[in-house]
Amino acid sequence: MAGLDRNAGEVVLIVDDVPDNLAVLHDALDEAGCTVLVALDGTAALQRAAQARPDIVLLDAVMPGMDGFEVARRLKADARTSAIPIVFMTGLTETEHVVAAFAAGGCDYVTKPIRVPEVLARIAAHTHTAREQRQARNALDAFGHATLVVRLIDGRLVWQTALARQILQSHFEDWDGRRAPTAVLAWLQREADRLGAVEGAIQPSPAMELEAAGRRLRFTLHEATGDGEWLLVLREADDAAVLEALMAAFRLTTREAEVLYWVGKGKTNKDIGDILGSSPATVKKHLEHIYEKLGVETRTAAAALAMGQVRRMAPGR
Repeated sequence: MAGLDRNAGEVVLIVDDVPDNLAVLHDALDEAGCTVLVALDGTAALQRAAQARPDIVLLDAVMPGMDGFEVARRLKADARTSAIPIVFMTGLTETEHVVAAFAAGGCDYVTKPIRVPEVLARIAAHTHTAREQRQARNALDAFGHATLVVRLIDGRLVWQTALARQILQSHFEDWDGRRAPTAVLAWLQREADRLGAVEGAIQPSPAMELEAAGRRLRFTLHEATGDGEWLLVLREADDAAVLEALMAAFRLTTREAEVLYWVGKGKTNKDIGDILGSSPATVKKHLEHIYEKLGVETRTAAAALAMGQVRRMAPGR
């Protein structure tokens, strides 16, 4: 499939178990300048999509064996094909079938009998959108940004950069690759509800931080992208880098940097003592030295300086 000429027109994969349907669409799309690939069943569709990476898939909903809904779910679960727009072709117009098509990952549907001008218009619209999203992902990846878009209604990842996928895989062992992790989705729903309650007000970008085995993953919520979809930026860091930065910025010892780090996280002296294996009295003594070196008198002021230093290490954190 490496020989496909993508400058000649859109590469379209048509999936239908009825050869006559394939022939009609194939000829019409070929005449319109598209490069057309065909598959007669779900298994062949998955293979051709993974190999050719078409610009769009026209997918019959009702097929024997693996139906179109399952094909769509598998395409969206595969990182190689997850960003390809899927337009369902169906004679099913009942609400539950339309809902099932979108829930499976479809971006649109056309009803049979197929009207070729309508299909061509849908292809043009969705491939244009997909191309813009692909360019955005590539640009973000090039600058080392881990970014994803989550559809809130079902938690599905509309798109993600390669770096975001890599980070999610490393942090969530049971991640299925299709939906946002449960903890992230729950937080996103709460924040969306909160922001909706103060619509029109200027709000700081909310963030959630997960910690595990000394590794931190921070999700920052940016603006809604439309249709109930939200843009998230991920950042990953280890505690060692933060502690080194605090030590260098404020001339702290290793233990003082550790205490200041946890003060910035809102921990009490007892909490910090439990974490570091020290007594609250020892933590208090370290804090006295920290206040002197930072030139502050309160815990709040020390925490503010610490968090400011962390943000300067990675803007947007």
